[in-house]
Amino acid sequence: MTVRRVVPNIQSEAVQESREFYGLLGFEEVMNHGWIVTLASPSNPAGQVSLVTGDRTAPVTPDMSVEVDDVDTAYAVMRDSGAEIVHPLQDEEWGVRRFLVRDPNGRVVNVLGHR
Repeated sequence: MTVRRVVPNIQSEAVQESREFYGLLGFEEVMNHGWIVTLASPSNPAGQVSLVTGDRTAPVTPDMSVEVDDVDTAYAVMRDSGAEIVHPLQDEEWGVRRFLVRDPNGRVVNVLGHR
């Protein structure tokens, strides 16, 4: 299993202001689903930050997202380790397969793969 990218998810009620703030650092909007906006560096597209008002299908808003090349294997590894699965593995309508898991620090990690 390979990690493709890691994105911090910032829970925000000030998405527009945050978009402008991170724009000052050179980030540009690359995805906007209304409840989540992802900004990326044009020169390094894997350099990203997401602004989240609340997760659309999960019971909690994740603190970070980790994209992997094999989300099914990642799910099996986490489940078998006894880690707390906060949101089960499922295909989402916006084109990802994902699950949410809680790390030992209490942070919720969105583990995903693109379909």
